[in-house]
Amino acid sequence: MRRLRRLVHLVLLCPFSKGLQQGRLPSLRVKYVLLVWLGIFVGSWMVYAHYSSYSELCRGHICQVVICDQYRKGIISGSVCQDLCELQKVEWRTCLSSAPGQQVYSGLWQDKEVTIKCGIEEALNSKDWPDAVLRRELVLFDKPTRGTSIKEFREMILSFLKANLGDLPSLPALVDQILLMADFNKDSRVSLAEAKSVWALLQRNEFLLLLSLQEKEHASQLLGYCGDLYLTEGTPYAWHGAVLLPALRPLLPSVLHRALQQWFGPAWPWRAKIAIGLLEFVEELFHGSYGTFYMCETTLANVGYTATYDFKMADLQQVAPEATVRRFLQGRHCEQSSDCIYGRDCRAPCDRLMRQCKGDLIQPNLAKVCELLRDYLLPGAPADLREELGKQLRTCTTLSGLASQVEAHHSLVLSHLKTLLWREISNTNYS
Repeated sequence: MRRLRRLVHLVLLCPFSKGLQQGRLPSLRVKYVLLVWLGIFVGSWMVYAHYSSYSELCRGHICQVVICDQYRKGIISGSVCQDLCELQKVEWRTCLSSAPGQQVYSGLWQDKEVTIKCGIEEALNSKDWPDAVLRRELVLFDKPTRGTSIKEFREMILSFLKANLGDLPSLPALVDQILLMADFNKDSRVSLAEAKSVWALLQRNEFLLLLSLQEKEHASQLLGYCGDLYLTEGTPYAWHGAVLLPALRPLLPSVLHRALQQWFGPAWPWRAKIAIGLLEFVEELFHGSYGTFYMCETTLANVGYTATYDFKMADLQQVAPEATVRRFLQGRHCEQSSDCIYGRDCRAPCDRLMRQCKGDLIQPNLAKVCELLRDYLLPGAPADLREELGKQLRTCTTLSGLASQVEAHHSLVLSHLKTLLWREISNTNYS
């Protein structure tokens, strides 16, 4: 440490003292000193920004306190409550949160790598802890009320699913699955605490998506819950910005982001395998058992992969059911198409005569995914493949219009892309 201080002293002060002795300060040394001070200032600011951001984003301890308080009062229950609140067998590890209201941590439970997710909006908006806990009890876990029969609760769930997924013939089977999950202790009855916990979980968009896509191999599997806190399979490897701290990513230009992805990301054949999984996920979202889903924030930050380079969707927060998107957009007042946006990039056209948004999206999931793949797959692609791959990705990004009108073309383009990539890696170790 003493040597480090001496080195800093020599770098920063010696030019000044020598310049004073000579009666002038050489311009070159002035530049060096300014650069050093600028580097120290920028570095200090980045460190401050990171830790300030971390303290705002990472409040898992608050989440655990609130959840366990409700559990001990008998308001909520769930399959991981005892391990979380009494036995301390749920280990919280790295904070992965990107927003204060949605806490995300990697963790360990029953010797498995897990992802812990919990919302703490109410607690964050209050300075007084008892009031925050009370408000959470009254608002988040207010339904169903005491005296609600299992038949009435079933109808509550069915009505909620119809409003969010659409009136589908498969919904009664999903209701049965939800009630089966609510009865975590298998005593053939659903208690009020179990019902309140499941109802609160259904209000979480990602949880609803996990239930709807639980049979799909590219969505994380639900492992357990306590109140509205839930555990899924361990966090997949990040495709985007894995070498950067979250607070530093916005500071770097997109060109540097892409360069880092290529330098530190998987080899091209592995990237091709991950891309095939992403294309398969797009197929799963299109006319699945519980309707169609839209990707409304199509960024590489939401894309992940396993240790064997199989694609896993890292975050379902911005995947939305078609019925939800239509309900939000259709009839919404607008002056131009930019007024008709759900999430980040689910855009609908604006009927300027009626000044209302239409319900159909301008760009399908596949077109948005192909825009991501163009930046990720073309750099480093084999020379004999690059031209054809670029051509197919360009064709894919131009897909637009009503889903019913482009369904056949959509499927054909997706099939061609998958075939092209599989043909390149199918007879190698990468397959």
